Amino acid sequence: MSPTIRPRRLRQSAPMRRLMAETRIHPAQLVLPMFVAEGLTEPRPIGSMPGQVQHTLDSAAQEVERAVEANVGGIMLFGVPQEKDAVGSGATDPDGILNRATAFLAERFGDATVVQTDLCLDEFTDHGHCGVLAADGSVDNDATLERYAAMAIAQAEAGSQILGLSGMMDGQVERVRAALDDAGHVDTAILAYSAKYATALYGPFREAVDSSLTGDRKTYQQDPANRREGLREALLDIAEGADIVMVKPASLYLDVLADVAAASDVPVWAYQVSGEYAMVEAAAANGWIDRDRMIAESLTSIVRAGADVVLTYWAIEQAQLLGTMGLGSTGARS
Repeated sequence: MSPTIRPRRLRQSAPMRRLMAETRIHPAQLVLPMFVAEGLTEPRPIGSMPGQVQHTLDSAAQEVERAVEANVGGIMLFGVPQEKDAVGSGATDPDGILNRATAFLAERFGDATVVQTDLCLDEFTDHGHCGVLAADGSVDNDATLERYAAMAIAQAEAGSQILGLSGMMDGQVERVRAALDDAGHVDTAILAYSAKYATALYGPFREAVDSSLTGDRKTYQQDPANRREGLREALLDIAEGADIVMVKPASLYLDVLADVAAASDVPVWAYQVSGEYAMVEAAAANGWIDRDRMIAESLTSIVRAGADVVLTYWAIEQAQLLGTMGLGSTGARS
């Protein structure tokens, strides 16, 4: 007996599949992470992230211009200083590389895109941890909050519109919000990296920021085995005043992302991290996968799971592609 219900009717051609797509991506949903390094005279390639570089101020401006032209939603800046110390002094120095790059780019592009900054100490400390250390070598949560508060004011004054709190310290959103408001920066938004996991996928990022980390971050980043904890962290950050919450990494944590998206009354973002990028690029370079289809599928899955915005190193490339296909495409090719 022939079937009367035939779901394949809605998959019979590329135009039909495009019409029926449940998940669509717009260039404005993509944010480009960028690394700006001190002391460079030209961009420096990041070996473990083919196609990505540590930027000079001038090359960063050129890249932001490309992002604006492609209608990318925003940029997320990371600073790579030449000098580091135990408390990450460069993070609060107005002339430190991150604050200097923020001011430079915000002045030029602040009306055309959303300039965002990573608010964490790991790039600036000589021990590579996301906070200051106590006498016993552990990360001192409450002392770190004071450094984050100072960083927040410095970044807001430099022109950052969204502060990405990525350190995973307890109470960081509440402390930073209070510091911003007290300093008159009531319109500066907070993006809380709420569910940030201690994952092997951060490996290439260590090279990108010249990390000096010794040990690991398992006492403050989340255990990859824990799903409910990710939702709990997000709800705590929302209660403390986060304007946006983040799940990081994205592709291996789609269950957590879906949980947070279902419960959140603020926007939910996800970060497609360096290891996710590097795995696709490496496999594609070996001819093992179709690179373009894999990128489109990975981004679609992240948005399908509930992300309103995705931080991705492919932001410009994908935004340009979406622009040629018509805004709102899934980016699928077959």
